[in-house]
Amino acid sequence: MKPLVTFIFGLTSFFIFVSLFTETVAEKDGVYIVYMGAAPKTKGSLRHDHAQLLSSLLKRNKNALVRSYKNGFSGFAARLSAEEAHSIAQRAGVVSVFPDPVLELHTTRSWDFLNYQTSVVIDSNPNSNSNSTSNDSGAIIGILDTGIWPESESFNDKAMGPIPSRWNGTCAKAQDFNTSNCNKKIIGARSYEDDETSVIKYQSPRDMVGHGTHVASTAAGSEVQGVSYYGLAEGTAKGGSPGSRIAMYRVCSPNNGCRGSSILAAFDDAIADGVDVLSLSLGAPSFFKPQITDDPIALGAFHAVQHGITVVCSAGNDGPDPGTVVNAAPWIVTVAASTIDRAFESEVVLGNNTVIKGEGINFASIQKSPVYPIVYGKSAKKKDADVNDSRNCNTNSLDQELVKGKIVVCENLDKTYANEHMDEVKQLGGIGVVLIDYDSKGMASSFGTFPMTVISSEDGAKVLSYINSTKNPVATILRTTSPTKYTPAPIIAYFSSRGPSTIPKNILKPDIAAPGVNILAAWMGNDTAEAPEGKDPPLYNLISGTSMACPHVSGIAATIKSKNPTWSPSAIRSAIMTTANQINNLKAPITTEKGVAATPYDFGAGEVSPTGPLQPGLVYETTAIDYLNFLCHHGYNITTIKTIANAIPDGFTCPKESSIDLISNINYPSIAITNFNEKAGRKVNRTLTNVAGDGNSVYTVTIDSPANLDVKVVPNKLQFTKNGDKSSYEVSFSAANPLKEDVFGSIAWSNGKYKVRSPFAVSSKRDN
Repeated sequence: MKPLVTFIFGLTSFFIFVSLFTETVAEKDGVYIVYMGAAPKTKGSLRHDHAQLLSSLLKRNKNALVRSYKNGFSGFAARLSAEEAHSIAQRAGVVSVFPDPVLELHTTRSWDFLNYQTSVVIDSNPNSNSNSTSNDSGAIIGILDTGIWPESESFNDKAMGPIPSRWNGTCAKAQDFNTSNCNKKIIGARSYEDDETSVIKYQSPRDMVGHGTHVASTAAGSEVQGVSYYGLAEGTAKGGSPGSRIAMYRVCSPNNGCRGSSILAAFDDAIADGVDVLSLSLGAPSFFKPQITDDPIALGAFHAVQHGITVVCSAGNDGPDPGTVVNAAPWIVTVAASTIDRAFESEVVLGNNTVIKGEGINFASIQKSPVYPIVYGKSAKKKDADVNDSRNCNTNSLDQELVKGKIVVCENLDKTYANEHMDEVKQLGGIGVVLIDYDSKGMASSFGTFPMTVISSEDGAKVLSYINSTKNPVATILRTTSPTKYTPAPIIAYFSSRGPSTIPKNILKPDIAAPGVNILAAWMGNDTAEAPEGKDPPLYNLISGTSMACPHVSGIAATIKSKNPTWSPSAIRSAIMTTANQINNLKAPITTEKGVAATPYDFGAGEVSPTGPLQPGLVYETTAIDYLNFLCHHGYNITTIKTIANAIPDGFTCPKESSIDLISNINYPSIAITNFNEKAGRKVNRTLTNVAGDGNSVYTVTIDSPANLDVKVVPNKLQFTKNGDKSSYEVSFSAANPLKEDVFGSIAWSNGKYKVRSPFAVSSKRDN
């Protein structure tokens, strides 16, 4: 069996390599994206300067054009020489020209757990729609991913009403995909042809990776009872917004990655098609920091939001290092990953009857009694091998005669894929692996029928102590079980990328956390490589990543939109953030994988609530002018901004004293301050809008601040009398002494019925 985690992360590694390659050939011939800002007001037409550039280009080379963008924004992708790219970048009306990048994928019980965490009463009758999320919502979720497997039962359209009349999209035909594969659930499916230079071409919306199918069913899958992963995690599968429609835009292929030119084409089409929410479980690797005008996701999302579409993106899988969060533009909802209260336990039983709880998915059929010899990798090393290599069970480090017929204890010192240790031991005749891993708490890898489990360093010490205590140590590894009500949960996943954002730190990212570890959802139906020996391909699969967290929030955003169709993307984001949870199922603060309290750099405003955002009381509306000011403060001039934006108020100009520090003042649901000087202090303003209906209501502020930071809010009470009322307040930050580290807190407004909470982060470090 080819383990899925290895496959997904291997695919990611490939994407990273191509991204690096793309960056290094920036001065060579190749495909470039020419971004020209806003599209003309006449739908589907080309701006005059856009048309002129294309005409000139095609006269020189009739095969140069790869794609043209004209619905949501203007521009094109074309095969250019470095000299041509440089020349076009100087033309009037061109905002940026950059090499076509290749981005990476950020790779049932989760919804029940979220509902339990927010004290929502769920009807035990699986046919009940008591939480109302199963009703035909009318919302349309566009998903940019690897495609979809339409035959999955998760995409049945039973009891769904007619397709919304506003839908303008299409269901593409391909050799393995017909219009009949679409229905009232999957209402649109497009694919974006691979570049002509690609060795392997795949031109179909059908998913040949599994990732897109998993994401789509997590966001909006129909309710399906009795699903499991070969008997594990058995229950009812459903998406976050089962009544929403799905439009799939296949922008990634298993051989050619996720090209920026395809991603922009999908944004352009989705804007014209009429989606309400866009979900992207992909992005640049954390070390690749493109400017906003060179970032396909940031650009596409900007124009989508200008057209009223909420854009939700994964934060990335490069945690737990700080400053690794991606997709951090302020118009994007950025999602971190957390665990749920279900574990996949595979226990180790030692010869002294000690039972060690491990993590991992195996369907082993060895004896339950501890009768198998167990050896430490270090003790089974080849004579000429490095000691650390043998501790890791690396290739060519172990003596076959000392491994054959034994369970081997390996360490993951090099932080490689768990399955690599399995492969080495297995080929030497070993019968099982106990892997000591210091970081992967909470995420279970799949090992098929091979007996393997992953244990903590503390438990690893117990196993090694037992091995050293007896002449003939023995053990066994038990088949996996999947108990629920595991505590504590949620925990922020170790792989989830962390803040602060580096573009810039004055926007607090990520925004929110959602389940992203061991999530069960639909899968492509022909994946024999993922099937354990002797089993049929899985119809539902368990995988992890911020890729899995993102569609949880996309589904919630779609439900909010269906209940509040006039709400803007920023109102929807505000509702999601200000109603988040910070407490786990032990009624204690949510922690990271290391057991320390999570900060806004780990989980933004907290763990998402599936129902709280439906009635947030108040919202922070981040306006078009806020985003324009963000671009001003970020260093773009007014000429460039007027080219980028499709609607600029008369008389708008950049503030005379624009600076990165002023980004803290845009009307965002959280607050981030950098370059904090305790002597000068800092003040920021925020405005809240009442969405709770008419009637007099008074909100009082509560401040949670660290001891070394003084935080004041003026006024301390806000009054609203009717729906749509706005009220502003000022927050002052000061300190008696310099801050030695970043500090965190929150500001919450409550009227007794609603609580509207905003986290803050303050740093004395300069934002570079």
